[in-house]
Amino acid sequence: MPVLRRCEFPIGHCYSPSFFMGRKGMNEKYKVMRQKAIDFAATLPDTLREIFKTCFFSTLDTATELLNDGTTYVFTGDIPAMWLRDSAAQVFHYLPFCGEDDEIKRTVKGLIKRQARYVLIDPYANAFNKSADGAGHKDIFPQSAWVWERKYEVDSLCYFLHLTYQYYLNTGDDSVYDTEVTNAVKRIVKVFALEQYHDKKSKYTFLRNGEFGHDALDNNGKGTPTGYTGMTWSGFRPSDDRCEYHYLIPSNCFSVKVLTDTANVYEKLKNKKLAKHARKLSQEIRGGVEKYGIIEHKEFGKIYVYEADGLGNYLLMDDANVPSLLSLPYLGYCDVSDPIYQNTRRFVLSKHNPYYFEGKYAKGIGSPHTPPNNIWHIALIMQGLTSRCETERGEILKYLLNTHAGRGRMHESFDKDNPLVFTREWFSWADSLFAVFIMDLYKGIER
Repeated sequence: MPVLRRCEFPIGHCYSPSFFMGRKGMNEKYKVMRQKAIDFAATLPDTLREIFKTCFFSTLDTATELLNDGTTYVFTGDIPAMWLRDSAAQVFHYLPFCGEDDEIKRTVKGLIKRQARYVLIDPYANAFNKSADGAGHKDIFPQSAWVWERKYEVDSLCYFLHLTYQYYLNTGDDSVYDTEVTNAVKRIVKVFALEQYHDKKSKYTFLRNGEFGHDALDNNGKGTPTGYTGMTWSGFRPSDDRCEYHYLIPSNCFSVKVLTDTANVYEKLKNKKLAKHARKLSQEIRGGVEKYGIIEHKEFGKIYVYEADGLGNYLLMDDANVPSLLSLPYLGYCDVSDPIYQNTRRFVLSKHNPYYFEGKYAKGIGSPHTPPNNIWHIALIMQGLTSRCETERGEILKYLLNTHAGRGRMHESFDKDNPLVFTREWFSWADSLFAVFIMDLYKGIER
């Protein structure tokens, strides 16, 4: 059967996982964490053992480079660029080991340092190059040679704040909040605040020609009109698709959580000014979400919308990429038992969501980013991580094991009726999230 291996960026090189597997020295690193993961895998059912190990180690063995400047470059997989969002999500399952494995601690801290540098280069960019070689898209806007793509996505900046805070929680190492990281945090807070008034104050535009010209924002690159809501504007979704209405509710919810965490840590660090600004912004965004991001649905009751514009327009859907409406408890915005979340969950896992598909091999959420009738592994895993029903979680595991096309790793998406037709053979974010789900499902690695 044909296999669709989509590399949507025809610029530079696309690799296969085997290109980096077995790199000299990589498989000998992280001995403490590796042994614990291997010991845990030995307790799993036979059908899970090898796929768990492949997915758990995928980021380190195939997508991580330790650089001489003390930073870490984590690329997304078959695209040789580093997304702020993806690179953070690719290492989250390693965080619990940072307190006892110095090598993984150095790797994650190095990633945070590199992300901070990228934010300071351009907080409006979503993906970056390893060096200032000018690789990537050449959009209609002057951009740094470090930038692979300049799509402004609120969640990208949220992931940097989230990774830094979670590293701090797991290690107690407050030295991570050094001058460079703090300057990056200040830049994020400033941009989020500015983008509350995007139409009046922001200079950001996004225009693109050629094959991917459909990504260009309306209104000469400025985006569709918005009104003030207290929320912060986003040009693009976590899928890298453009927003229809630019207050993206899942990303704004994520920003509420990470800004609150950031305020808490800077209060401890005696930076009261930065803490105050972050907390005020978090409160304003939450107010906007609650006022403009919730509607009364005739079948489901009060639910979160996916996007709104503050002018009365909104979009009812959910997307597979995280942050999503489905992922709100996982991101820490609300409890899984929250009534509005539960109503929203029922909506997004139904045919009322235009990107929910049911097929022979699975049922779950897809994305306008991929072909119709394609379900995403990330969305299935997120459904499992946010479920309190063991029957549902077991069903999700069955779907995952039946749809990896015999390759022992997760993909971006697969055809609901034929998992041999899939997109992205090498997608490290999905691998990492699978490892998170298995550790959660089987009560984690004994530590």
